[in-house]
Amino acid sequence: MIVEKKETYSLISTKENSIQEFYKSFEKQVDNFKNENLILELSNFINYKKEDFLLFLEIAQEKKNNGTSFVIVNAKANIEDFPEDFNIVPTIIEAEDILEMEAIERELGF
Repeated sequence: MIVEKKETYSLISTKENSIQEFYKSFEKQVDNFKNENLILELSNFINYKKEDFLLFLEIAQEKKNNGTSFVIVNAKANIEDFPEDFNIVPTIIEAEDILEMEAIERELGF
């Protein structure tokens, strides 16, 4: 797991060979990012199933309830396969846009 601190979020990427392996590593450290916006960049070369991404659904919901954002970046994932409030986008730029939009929504009280 590779962590890169940015101005408004932490970018976490992986070199693990599966999402399950990455999830196990990430789950052990997720409390270290409790008050931070997170972008997880999951390699487009990782073989995955829909259920693999859903491992992160509970964490995403906890982050939202905590007033922070959580976005997964993966160009191969079909966003139609996931709940509407589960943020999966194909690029980091789009992930940063979601962080900005959610920050504005929180400021407006949505």
